Order: sequence, then C-alpha cells, then structure tokens
Amino acid sequence: MSFRRRSDRWAIGIVALMTALAMCTLVLPTSDGVAAPATAPTPTAEPRISGTARVGDVLRTTDGTWTGTKPITFQYRWYRCEGAGQGDASDCRRISNAPNNTYTLRDADAGFRIRSQVVARNAEGSGTSTSNPSDVVQSARPTNTSPPTVSGTTVVGSRLTANRGTWIGNAPITYSFKWLRCNSAGEDCAEIARAVDNTYVVAKDDVNRTMRVRVTARNDAGSQSAVSSQTSVVQSDVPPTGSLPVGSLQGGGDQLLISQIVFSPNPVTSRTAPITARVKITAREGRPVSGAQVFMRATPRVVQGQTATTQPDGWVTLTLIPNGNFPTPRNGMNVQFFIKTYRAGDMSGKLDGYRLVQVSLAG
Repeated sequence: MSFRRRSDRWAIGIVALMTALAMCTLVLPTSDGVAAPATAPTPTAEPRISGTARVGDVLRTTDGTWTGTKPITFQYRWYRCEGAGQGDASDCRRISNAPNNTYTLRDADAGFRIRSQVVARNAEGSGTSTSNPSDVVQSARPTNTSPPTVSGTTVVGSRLTANRGTWIGNAPITYSFKWLRCNSAGEDCAEIARAVDNTYVVAKDDVNRTMRVRVTARNDAGSQSAVSSQTSVVQSDVPPTGSLPVGSLQGGGDQLLISQIVFSPNPVTSRTAPITARVKITAREGRPVSGAQVFMRATPRVVQGQTATTQPDGWVTLTLIPNGNFPTPRNGMNVQFFIKTYRAGDMSGKLDGYRLVQVSLAG
C-alpha cells in the first residue's frame, strides 16, 4: 500500500509539472517578464516579379518577406505604369480582374511596365509592399508607344514631313503612310488621294484646313495604325509663276526640291511590267525647274535605275523595268525608291535634292 501511495504522488507531480510547462508556452515573457505584444505585418523585403514581359506571357510575384504575428494572409494587386512609376505605384493604373499572384499580360499592357503589390493581413492589421517595375511589355504585333508627328510649315507649296513615332513588336516591321485633310479643328478628316509617302507638299485644296498623317505598322503577327495630332491651319501663298532654268540657281540659297511623284500603275500588280514614275522638280518659291537631272532606283535594287532631264514644266517621266529580284505583288507590301535630283556637272552637291518614296503592291 505504501508503494502505491508513493506512485500516485509521483504521477500527480508529473501532471502538475507538465501543466506548468504548457502555461509557459502559451505566454512567453520578454526579458523583463512582460509578454511579447502581437504586431501587424511589416515588410522587410519587397515582392519580386519573374517572367517575360511580353503580351500573352505570365508574370509571377513573390509575397516578399514580412514580420508580424502569425498567421498572415496575402492578397495581390497588379499595376500598369508609364515608365517606372512611383515606388508605391501611386501614379500607376490598377489592372482590373487581376487578384492572383500570377498575371497574364494583355494587349493593353504593351509599351507599359508592370508592378505587383502585396497586401498582408493578420488579426492586428495590414501592410502593403510593392515590387520594382518589370521591363517594358513587348507585343508580337506592332504596338504604338509614341504617336506619329508632323513637321514643316503649313503654307501652300511647303513640304510636310511625317515621323512615324515609336513602335514595338516582332521584327521586321514595315511602315506605310496616309495623309489626311481635316477641318480647322482637326476633325472630319478624309484621306488625300495618292498621298502615301512620308512627306507631303501642301496644296491649294488644303488652305484653311489642318493636316494629319496616319502611320500603319505591319509584321507577320498583324498590324496597327496611329494618327498624328493636327497641324496648324494651312495658309495660302503667292502662286509660283514661270519656270527656272537649273543653270540660274545659286548654291548659296537655292535647292532642288522633289515636290511631286506619281506612279503608274499604282498599286503595282505585276513583277515584270514596266513602272512609270512622273517626278516634278521645283525650287525657289515652288517654281518648276527645267533642265534638272533626276535619277531614280529601287532600294533594294529590284528595278533598273534611270536618269532623265526635267521639262520646262518641271516634270520628267522615268520608265523603271523590274528585274528578276522584283517581289511577287501581294496586298500590304510596297517597294521603296530612292530619288536624287541635281545639276549636271555641279560637283558641290549644294543644290542636290533627295527623297525616299514608296509604291504599293497588290495581288
């Protein structure tokens, strides 16, 4: 009986000791004997994005690193930023329907950079942490990231020049141009017939109107167009009268200008039939120039080049013969031509004028 009582007392002591230890694990004292306080989540390392920044690919974000009382739950936000954006994405646009730690890049993301933001929560509160920006999102098909622009003086007879703007997409990308005539507010625009080069000579029909240019970019994945802002309102000018002999031009201020180019046929539908190009050369105050030399060839050299001399009206007609490298005509394609005009025997080059033009193909 004595042995049993001692065993009972021993068992009771073991139970009491274990209970005390369990209580210690429930409330851990700090070094000064006070229980550690519960805390809200605080980030110690920001989230990181992985994946290729290309439309259709998937980006993934980590949670980052956090302190705070467990358990902690996480929610995710994705932002579209112009440039890098602010570190907290406050100047970026939040992307709708993107609540997960993965995000599939959309067409609307092309040209932007992406940030992820993680929201951490526990019983004590919440905190946020934002990733660094991704690379600029690329697109398979062309996407415009900076619109086309137009430079030049909006006066009849002056030449406007289109800058195609900035584009991203799988290379190679080809570009085509279409000039538009709009009302004085830049609205109610209409395409100008045969105005398909990157330059345009302002005509009488443009007076009191504004001009825009539409650039279309194409590659194997598709195409996209972008339109420039309107120019200032076109002003009239004194119409030029009389032709100028090329010998009367002075290198100090005069320059030969390739002011107009007309292709026939346009578009080109045959890879063997001759192509006729009529070119007009002007100079001082838009007056036609007689006796100027005009050289024209394709780049690359898919036609036989030709040189001819302008008539008193400033026009010259060149016949371009395709060679075996001329491409099979297809819709959406074009052939580029280089034109140079100069005064025969003048080695200074001060009067020389140059221009790149395109003719459309169709088939």
